[in-house]
This record gives sequence, C-alpha cells and structure tokens, in this order.
Amino acid sequence: MTELLIGNRIINNRSPCFIIAEIGHNHQGSLEICKRMFKAAKDCGVDAVKLQKRCNRELYTEEFYNLPYNSENAFGPTYGLHREALELGDAEYRELKRYAEELGLVFFATAFDFTSADFLRELDIPCFKIASGDLTNTPLLKHIASFGKPMIISTGAAQMVDVERAFKAVLPINNQIALLQCTAIYPTEPEKLDLNVIGTYLKKFPQAIIGLSDHYNGIALPIAAYVLGARILEKHFTLNHTTKGTDHAFSIEPVGMRRLVRDLRRTHAALGDGTKNFYPEEKPARLKMGKKIVAARDLSAGHILSEGDLAFKSPGDGLEPYCAEYFYDKVLKVALIKDEAISFEHI
Repeated sequence: MTELLIGNRIINNRSPCFIIAEIGHNHQGSLEICKRMFKAAKDCGVDAVKLQKRCNRELYTEEFYNLPYNSENAFGPTYGLHREALELGDAEYRELKRYAEELGLVFFATAFDFTSADFLRELDIPCFKIASGDLTNTPLLKHIASFGKPMIISTGAAQMVDVERAFKAVLPINNQIALLQCTAIYPTEPEKLDLNVIGTYLKKFPQAIIGLSDHYNGIALPIAAYVLGARILEKHFTLNHTTKGTDHAFSIEPVGMRRLVRDLRRTHAALGDGTKNFYPEEKPARLKMGKKIVAARDLSAGHILSEGDLAFKSPGDGLEPYCAEYFYDKVLKVALIKDEAISFEHI
C-alpha cells in the first residue's frame, strides 16, 4: 500500500484526509497575525499549516521586480516591494515552526526557489510543497527531491504531459510523492474542478498519494474529492474574507474550515473498510420490518404444502422467507391456523 509519513501523520488509502490550512501570505507579513491564524486553524481541527517562502530577488527578473504595482491590494509601489512586505524572515519562520509544534500542528511551506528550498531544508520541515507554477521546473524539483523529504506537488495550469514529466523527474530520486489535482483559477467554478482526475491519477501514478488543492468557494466538493480517493486536501485559510490581499476573497474562514474538517472526518468514518456489517443496533428494525413464514390460511394435519399455503408477514421473529422452498411438497404433521408461524418441526 502506498503511504506517506508527514510529521506524525500516516497518509494512505485507508487514512483520514490530511487537511492543510494554506496560510500563504494571508498573514500580511505579520508574525502575530500568522500565529493567530495557526491557533484558529488548530481550533478548526486541521492537521497542518503551510506558508509560502520566496527569495524575491532570486525569483523575479529585475524588470518584473520593479514593475509598478497599483492594485488596491498592493503592499508596496512595485511588485517586488509588494512581495517583500509580505515575506516573513528566517527568524520568524523559526518561531512559527516552534509555535506550530507547540500547538501539535505539522508546519511546512512551499519553496519557490533554490534559496528558499535550502533554508527550509535547514529548518528541517517534515515535507515540501511544490506550487503548480513549478511543475515544469525540473531543476528545482530534482533539487528538493534530493532532500529525501515527502513532496506534495500541485498540478494546476498543466496538462498530463507536464504531470508525467515532473513525476518521472522526481521518482528516481525520491519516491515520497503526493500529487494534488488543482485548477489554477481563483476561485474555481465547480465545472472546472475536474475531480475525476483524482481517479485518473490513482490509476496512472500508483506510487503516489493523491489529493486536491482546492480553490472552490465552498466546502461541499472536497468531500466528493475524498470519496473519489483524495487523501490530502489543501484549502486557503483566512480570518476574514474582507482583509486586504488577493487571496482572502477565495479563502475559507474559521467557521467554514471547522465544518469542512468535521464533514471530512465524518466521511472517513462513514465509508468504513468495505466490510458489510450487521450491527446489533439494527436488530429492532430487522424484527419490525422483516418477515417470517406463516400459514396463509387454516391448514389441517396431513396437508401437502404448496406455494399458496405459505405467506410472509411481519414481525420477523420466525423462519425467514428464504426457507420457504424447503417446505413445498412436504406433509404437515400438525394443523396450523392462519398466520401461525411455521417451523421445521411441523413437517
């Protein structure tokens, strides 16, 4: 059975969903806001919290870094300065890792570049997230694969050939892989979630754990994803939809996250292990609604039984109807009155 160990969480096809609260940069560059988000996520019952780590000077061209950024969600006059304002420093990451461990949360991050990946390796996070935008970044994929930690790879804005290329690049180096179906539209309309890709991935990549990076504005469809075989769910998280920033509008608030976690846990319990069970608590229903074999009319001793002589009526406190064929063409030893339950001793 394919299995991943992330922190102290075991993820396989029989496990509960591994639920990640994607904090991203919804903390707005504030350590204290980030801590509040961690605590809120913990209270919702998630397994993990995730940030995004960028070395912006390495990540962007000079031209793109200095591009004027006039959005109402801007935290700086250029795109580069906007991103710098949202970036948490190394010391803050160390504090957040300590705090997450105190809360009992798995803490990790997306590495967008080599410098960030190396820092996160030094920080000794339990796994690495690869953003959809780096699905085709084979050099970064191989670099992170060499760390020997589980890799959760999103597959948005891509075709199957891109997913196959990335998987083939990583697998010989590191077989601890999760692939997340993802649509890189924020938010994603239901008809573009393509949840059946989960089944496709399960067949095509049996060595991987499959999950969903969900940008849908709601909590119902991740449940469907779990039923289809997704065992990791990443969901963007915010304390307030109206907070400044592009991600808050499609992120889920604590009340929604709490319900999502609840419903995913219930779904895991409800699916069972595939065994068909008869529970003791079902006995009253079986008695009340079940049927027994009774005489369809008054019958005399010595009568040879035929189909018309037997009826099937509730309650089910006698021989069940599947036994009826045994009685046909048999001779009654005793007389029976209408509705009297028949038994093997009567023939």
